Amino acid sequence: MVKVFCKNTGTFKEFQEGTTLLDALKEFDLGETDSQSNPVLAAIVNNVVQGLRFKLYNNKDVEFVNYRSYSGRGVYTRSLCFIFTRAANDVFPGSRIFLRRPISKGYFCAVVKPDGSDVSQEGLERIKARMNELIAADLPLYRLEVQASEAIKTFSRAGRTDVVRLIETTQPVYVNYYKMGNTCDYYYNTLVPSTSYIKLWDLRKYRNGLLLMVPDRHHPDQLAPFFEQPKTFDVFAENIRWNAIMKLDNVGDVNVACQKGRASELIQVAEALQEKKIVQIAEEIDRRFHSDSKVRLVLITGPTSSGKTTFCKRLSVQLKCCGLHPISFSTDDYFVNRLDTPKLPDGNYDFDNFDTVDHVALQKDILKLLDGETVQVPEYNFVTGIREYNGKTLKLEEDTVLLVEGIHALNPRLTDQVPASVKFSIFINTITSISLDDHNCIPTSDNRLLRRIVRDYNKGAFGPRETISNWPNVRRAEVKWIYPFQEYADVLFNSAYLVEFAVLRPHAEQILRTIPKNCPEYCEAHRLLGFLEYFNPVSDKDVPATSLLRGFIGGSSF
Repeated sequence: MVKVFCKNTGTFKEFQEGTTLLDALKEFDLGETDSQSNPVLAAIVNNVVQGLRFKLYNNKDVEFVNYRSYSGRGVYTRSLCFIFTRAANDVFPGSRIFLRRPISKGYFCAVVKPDGSDVSQEGLERIKARMNELIAADLPLYRLEVQASEAIKTFSRAGRTDVVRLIETTQPVYVNYYKMGNTCDYYYNTLVPSTSYIKLWDLRKYRNGLLLMVPDRHHPDQLAPFFEQPKTFDVFAENIRWNAIMKLDNVGDVNVACQKGRASELIQVAEALQEKKIVQIAEEIDRRFHSDSKVRLVLITGPTSSGKTTFCKRLSVQLKCCGLHPISFSTDDYFVNRLDTPKLPDGNYDFDNFDTVDHVALQKDILKLLDGETVQVPEYNFVTGIREYNGKTLKLEEDTVLLVEGIHALNPRLTDQVPASVKFSIFINTITSISLDDHNCIPTSDNRLLRRIVRDYNKGAFGPRETISNWPNVRRAEVKWIYPFQEYADVLFNSAYLVEFAVLRPHAEQILRTIPKNCPEYCEAHRLLGFLEYFNPVSDKDVPATSLLRGFIGGSSF
């Protein structure tokens, strides 16, 4: 017999060895957690996510999860993607299916048909009908574990060179993949037990592809509301075009390139592309500075670990090359004293809240600067938690442009008294364009989370446990306070590039391995460690000192 402690109920139960989590679940009364509208999708077993077909042979701590959890949403989405790719191939045999990236509250997909034609509305309806058939059939999804050589043969026969390349370049001994009937597919984490677990979804035409819609994270019985993101999509599409030019469709291609000694070249090209974009932004600001509606205020924002500070400094250099004199400060310097900081429901400080910034004082100083006055600006002491005035003054001269950087810089309330004609806004994000393979897109937030883990650790600010533990709060704050203003920016800048995960891997792995297995944060650390194994490690020696990435791994000249 094995003893299982269910964290959901706080109770122990004994089971025969070999009992599946699916059978064990029936013995625990989870109430709302196990409701029909929001069923259990997987479980966290000894702080590692496992599918419900996982068998119990030793005593375990188990926490069952549904769609409201990050792990549960991943399980649901991957399973839905498997159903979609199977249905699309059933309707259009020989097609190549791409799951590109999350956007507009869904997942952007592309079906490349053998004849090169687009999927029509009628074709879309046929795919949806086939998906409904697969779900109604309640087909089991089995995980198989085989030697890498056997997996390579299986996916070679299926024409999945993307998976073959990923396996060959990561060189695992054994490979896990999934089977639905006679269809095999590869997913880097667990799936639901059968197709009938997928209750809610939709498929719609979107730009030059399709959008796979998923449930809302807060209301799993409703689809996430669609909203258009044209500027974000254009940045993503531009990256895809560059990937095609470089002949790098996915991580396997990048690994091959690095193994052939091209890592330095890829870093140089990525840096050159970013610098080219920064030059273009600087030239546009310069053009508007010399127009009838003279731009004097540049607002720079983005979510945490997007590279705002380094971007601001690199933009300043390019503005100087245009003949302008940039001066800057951060909204962080206008934080209210720590004791006055808004709090979360649990009593902890809500450092991402808009009212964390003394926006009245900040806007007052901006208006004075725009009127030509000399202003004494504060500097926030993060040790004492007090805003200090230490004699630092700023003044806008005739050729001066003011750069204001911070997570709330694009919030309209921050500068609502400043004429729109004198403002230029920039939103920085890490829009990951590369995928693991055709059917496994990379969560964009993973890029920033890994950056933040490395930066926090290197600066001695927080250990990896604290960074991971606080990440859900950070993400909730971003959705509320930052991302709503993304599409209103004059310019979107993408701070991610192809080989970033390969460069981050040597830094992040040693930090993540310090997290003990007996703490909740190990679950995310375990997932990230597994994810990083897909990337052949690359030395950071060729990353220039001016790189945005240097702000996280260290060695920045700024």
